[in-house]
Amino acid sequence: MKQLPLCKLQSLFAAVSAAQKLYIPADDAAGQASFTVWQEGIALTKKLNTVRSAKDLFFPQVENLMGFRVREKQIELIETRDETAPFVLFGVRACDARSFEILDRVFLSEPQDTYYAARRAHGTVVTLSCTRPEETCFCPAFGIDPAAPQGDISCWIEDETLFWQANTEKGEALTANLPMLEDTDGAAVAAQQEKTRALLKKLPLAGLDLSAVGAGKTKALFDRPEWKQLSESCLGCGTCTFVCPTCQCYDIKEFDSGRLVRRFRCWDSCMYSDFTKMSAGQPRPTQLERFRQRFMHKLVYFPDNNDGCFGCVGCGRCLAKCPIHMNIVKVIKTLGEEHA
Repeated sequence: MKQLPLCKLQSLFAAVSAAQKLYIPADDAAGQASFTVWQEGIALTKKLNTVRSAKDLFFPQVENLMGFRVREKQIELIETRDETAPFVLFGVRACDARSFEILDRVFLSEPQDTYYAARRAHGTVVTLSCTRPEETCFCPAFGIDPAAPQGDISCWIEDETLFWQANTEKGEALTANLPMLEDTDGAAVAAQQEKTRALLKKLPLAGLDLSAVGAGKTKALFDRPEWKQLSESCLGCGTCTFVCPTCQCYDIKEFDSGRLVRRFRCWDSCMYSDFTKMSAGQPRPTQLERFRQRFMHKLVYFPDNNDGCFGCVGCGRCLAKCPIHMNIVKVIKTLGEEHA
């Protein structure tokens, strides 16, 4: 394990940025935290989490796929993707780090998504432990330890000191180029972890029971009458899907500029009435069906197809951002009432 006085953090960022692009969570003009390209003077946010997740760096909200020109009967294909350069993503929390594993199961399975794969191959993830989890956090329900975040490198901040531990070859390679880091035994990290884990047990959502959901529960849950009541208050605005670190739905569109037809993909939401709409109509025409699809996918369908792995990481963003306070925890608890 390595350490660095926190007063030298900007020097560390400068050293990393000199070799490759560095993204850190920083406050914007509105006071909200988001992952930003580091430049001199940009400080690490003190907020627990960014409004939108680190998913954006691997699966952007809008992404060019290709372009083409049509001349009479000839179609000329134009490569529009930029060459992916190495980059470092610093300050990722444990919940977002787990979300990458979920996205990998989707985009790196065959046939592999080469756009996503290129970013994953070139990105080095540096995680940062949580010391003050919020009341909306429930990542331990999914086996995530925010006191010991996974990543290419794991970091902790304690007593004005940054602690740094390389976990992978990419992490070791980055660490080797940072001579300002000094060796340490990491005793302060162990003490911090103990405090954080004790605090997690006191949170309102500690011990969230997932026994009513999971793989193999489709028949038991699909026709439950509670879906009607739960879905009636939903606005179908899609806010939950756009702040979610694990949602991966997208649409592919084309734009004709007159000189080039640009094909791009953009995030979509299963909460929208025109999601997957085809010439034959909408496969889920009612709000109830769309609402049920979202939560059944995260809590039942995804575990069914991914060795029991849930499609949620308990980051709490949907709890914090839903305008009518409908969220995945309410769904889990409501479906669990009869089960209990």
